[in-house]
Amino acid sequence: MATPPPFGPQPPHGGGPFPPPGQPQPGAGQPYPHGAAAEPWGRAWGQPYPAWAPTPPVNGLAIAALVLGVLCFLPGIGVVLGVVALAQIRKRGERGKGMAVAGIVLSTVGALLMTLAFTTGGARDAYEGFRSAASGAGGTFSVAKGECFDSRSGSLEGYAYDVDIVPCDGAHDAEVFASFAMPDGGGDFPGDDAVTEVADDRCHPYSEAYAMDTWALPADVDVYYFTPTRESWRYGDREITCMFGNVDPKAHLTGSLRQDRTTLDDDQLAFLEADAILNGAFDEMPGTEYVEDDLAGHKEWAAQVVDALERQAAALRVHDWEPTAERDVTDYAEALDEAREEWEAAHEADDADDFTDHWDAAHRLTDGSKAITAREALGLAIEPPTYDDEGTGGGDGEDGPGAEV
Repeated sequence: MATPPPFGPQPPHGGGPFPPPGQPQPGAGQPYPHGAAAEPWGRAWGQPYPAWAPTPPVNGLAIAALVLGVLCFLPGIGVVLGVVALAQIRKRGERGKGMAVAGIVLSTVGALLMTLAFTTGGARDAYEGFRSAASGAGGTFSVAKGECFDSRSGSLEGYAYDVDIVPCDGAHDAEVFASFAMPDGGGDFPGDDAVTEVADDRCHPYSEAYAMDTWALPADVDVYYFTPTRESWRYGDREITCMFGNVDPKAHLTGSLRQDRTTLDDDQLAFLEADAILNGAFDEMPGTEYVEDDLAGHKEWAAQVVDALERQAAALRVHDWEPTAERDVTDYAEALDEAREEWEAAHEADDADDFTDHWDAAHRLTDGSKAITAREALGLAIEPPTYDDEGTGGGDGEDGPGAEV
């Protein structure tokens, strides 16, 4: 194996080392000297090691561009910083070109995604959700239809900030039967009285659609509701939640009050839908306390009851009932015909006493023994609802109390 020559200046090919100054230069073909005449290794190298050069710094704008691109924060600024960083890197010889390019690419993608979100409404929805969550202390909350809960304050009156959802089978403070948004909710807060009026007007009809069998509704149950507050309204809260609760603040409800098409069979549903026709007519009863205060209004209302009874009896007769209930329901339809005749007489009454007598006779037919027998055959409640001293319906009309929460 050939041994390489030492480092340093080398003589021409085939020649020896350079002679000391003042001596003739050797000619071509002279052998490389060996032995004592040879120069030592260290002196033959002749060149020092090159000086160490420092590593160029990383451009600061390139770092900033990459950070903004990764975070997708201020994408326009991220693009600008990346472009400026590339120019500085070329001019100054700094490092960070890859960071600057990555920052430009990520910021461009972020800008496109942000534009898409704003044009499709996604950003607005996200902002509204964030704003709603941030303002949770001032807003109401959602409880779904059919859910039961306990109030953390132990009351359904006053302000409520949160509730505990519990099974409806056990004891609970309330059962939600409906929720809806305030109509025309795009303007300023309409005031507590206006919100309460809307809740009163709409929660009671919803309660009759949820608990269709008014006979099964306990006498100590009333309608309550959650409504927006002035503070929550500013953050977009427009929801009214309707619920059943006990009129006694210290008492509870037990078991679900729900009786609609989700819990009833076909015969029960048909019977209660026909029954709702008459209930709807009674909801239109004049608001005066006594018949003599508005006899003309009551006589006009009696004509509506006559029409409702005719439609109720017709609905019962067209349904195909199970054999075990058909005879009892038919008998009840005949009782409704007799009640219709009493209301026709009330419509023609000469005075308040005559009107009230026919009303009482009709009530004994619509809520009497034939009604109870038909209900028992269908598996429905058989305890008639209570009425006040004047004979008017007690609990479920629109004049019933409602408490704002």
